Amino acid sequence: MKYFYVLVTVVLFILQGCTTKEAKVELNHQEVKAENTTPDTLQKNAIDEQKTENNTDEFEEEFSEQETETIIDPLSGYNRAMTSFNDTLMMYVFIPISETYAYILPQPLRLGLSNAVDNIQFPIRFANNLLQGKFQNSSDELERFIINSTVGVAGLMDVATNHMTTPIPAHDEDFGQTLGHYGVGSGFHIVLPLFGPSNVRDVVGFTVDAYTSPLVYIENLEKYKIPNNRDHSIAILMGSFINKTSLHLGEYENLREDAIDLYPFFRDTYEQKRDSDIAE
Repeated sequence: MKYFYVLVTVVLFILQGCTTKEAKVELNHQEVKAENTTPDTLQKNAIDEQKTENNTDEFEEEFSEQETETIIDPLSGYNRAMTSFNDTLMMYVFIPISETYAYILPQPLRLGLSNAVDNIQFPIRFANNLLQGKFQNSSDELERFIINSTVGVAGLMDVATNHMTTPIPAHDEDFGQTLGHYGVGSGFHIVLPLFGPSNVRDVVGFTVDAYTSPLVYIENLEKYKIPNNRDHSIAILMGSFINKTSLHLGEYENLREDAIDLYPFFRDTYEQKRDSDIAE
């Protein structure tokens, strides 16, 4: 990530140099042109400039109206407060814990645990690919699960991706994407405690996926679940989150630095990503 930002800085610096050169050429051209101007030409240029300004104002006004119409956010006050709460929790609790955790556990072990958790969540991906009619993707997920669960030692190694002559791709799908696939709108945006940005459609999707996930305790479905109670389920999911955060240290801080206003930045980024996921 650090090298990416260095590269972007260099590219912007080069582009700035090119822009400066173009500006100098344009300036010289305007100086030569100014020597040959007449009162009629000046009047015509003034009229053209006025028309351009009017067109620009109309475009900005139209764009502003469209933006207001597309963003439906009746819970903006609550969402802002919850974004601030989640951000404080992330910066002062989860990231420091994840840094300590990363210091204690070597990266290969943390990566193996992440692979195992991802492998266990296979039923969610398999079912939702099937529901969307993506039968080849469902077949890939089943094949990945069998290979990683056996040769990959309970999913600790992602053999299907890293050790196959022809890698078998993963196809992340959830019930929120399934609803979107069939035209269900996102509804209004809502920020969940700890979980972060979401919307009505994805809250429904998250609830349905909880029944499919082996890691989420559901009463009367204990025999299909790994945790024996809700406390075990919370502990497993929290540990998984800290482990995942430890593998991506610095990314949240970099994303946060790009935001002028944290809440709309996170909201728009989330909604755009979900739209992109559904469109795939």
